Amino acid sequence: MEIIHVSAECYPVAKAGGLGDVVGALPKYQVSMGHNAKVVMPMYRTKFLYQNEWVVDFKGHSNLGERWFDFTVIKEKHNELGFDLYLIDINGLLDREKVYGYDDDTERFTAFQIAVVNWLSHWQHKPDVVHCHDHHTGLIPFMMKYCYDYNKLADIPTVVTIHNAQYQGWMGWDKSIYIPRWDSWKRGMLEWAGSINPLASAVKNAWKVTTVSWSYMEELRYNSNGLEALFEYEKGKCIGILNGIDADVWDPATDKYIDNHFSVEDVEEGKLANKKLLCEQFGLDSSKPLFIFIGRLVGEKAADILPDTIMSSMYNFQGQANFLILGSGEPHVEWQLSQLTHAYPGAYNAVIGYNEKLSHLMYSGADFLLMPSRVEPCGLNQMYAMQYGTVPVVRSTGGLKDTVVDMGDFQGWGIRFNHASVGDLTHSIWRGIDLYNNNPTHLEWMRKRMMSIDNSWENAVQQYINVYSSLK
Repeated sequence: MEIIHVSAECYPVAKAGGLGDVVGALPKYQVSMGHNAKVVMPMYRTKFLYQNEWVVDFKGHSNLGERWFDFTVIKEKHNELGFDLYLIDINGLLDREKVYGYDDDTERFTAFQIAVVNWLSHWQHKPDVVHCHDHHTGLIPFMMKYCYDYNKLADIPTVVTIHNAQYQGWMGWDKSIYIPRWDSWKRGMLEWAGSINPLASAVKNAWKVTTVSWSYMEELRYNSNGLEALFEYEKGKCIGILNGIDADVWDPATDKYIDNHFSVEDVEEGKLANKKLLCEQFGLDSSKPLFIFIGRLVGEKAADILPDTIMSSMYNFQGQANFLILGSGEPHVEWQLSQLTHAYPGAYNAVIGYNEKLSHLMYSGADFLLMPSRVEPCGLNQMYAMQYGTVPVVRSTGGLKDTVVDMGDFQGWGIRFNHASVGDLTHSIWRGIDLYNNNPTHLEWMRKRMMSIDNSWENAVQQYINVYSSLK
């Protein structure tokens, strides 16, 4: 089966979040199962671009309203990622260092989608399925069906995976001229709440819709940033498939980013060795339980409750725990977390930014991972933590609810709470401190239990193949 993944991100080419991890792993595992999976994404100016060899696959041109543009499709020469990787270059739009955050993101990703569809229309054969990821590729199913120049693509099945429905790519109707000549009678297939909504259009036009966990699929019907009625109406073609993690990258026995490797048999010794390194590096006390947060410092992740939670924990628990933060996001939250380093030397530290190597050391050395997320479609961090024997402390939402069982339940290995509040998170931290100090034998059992869980991609990949096969 030939599968074309279209995405704004793909690790290690360019990554801003979990989308990049998924698109970097899913096609690799599909190839390992005998399928011909390919990824096409924008040609950002990243290290990966300059460190690898490329060949030109196609040159074309199209227009974005009144703006004509040329585009080039290049292919990575040596199959470094385990699947065919194609990048689309559009001078002046996609030739940037960052993935997102520009004033013309609407124009950038619309032009990218036009180039993808234009390129596909020149193929001498048809792929079995085009798999689009999030709103940045959400107009592709519509264009394949209803743009006059691309009618030959209308019978190719399309699947859209929603990694985060909070971001939908809204644009005004004045920008409808960006879309290549289309059937104006199908205006309703683009529209939601008075504007063009690429994510809503994807849900309407794709043959199948998937989300990255079972619970998130259900949650979208009552909490999807205005699309609740649409998900209720289209529920018949929607399915939740829980993400996996790339076991080649996230394995404490072989992890290239850590020096002290370990497995489930020697988890206590291995974690302690990494914890000592981590605590020495950041001036923390390795005899105390270490709580970490890794991720974007934004409201979605409830990062705004971290400063008050840490202060509350320090006051109420008399400095019985260490905290280490790694992330970036909202400037005010970054500033608050940075300031706390002066208030609690020896018990707290923070790194504002992102560091892949450090994140691996943190997972391998920490005792607990904090994930108080308000929205978490799947979550990968909790699965990374479990792989490394680090207890996930999570809010009961989305994929966190699907992957973490509270230690108070039968054979549970994590800590769960209901509200993204300082009170709930502080109480959960106390449960962790109590477990660490008073029941180390059970903590060791929990570590071994979670490390034995198979969160790899194999099961998820087969579910995606089943979805594709159902569309033939």
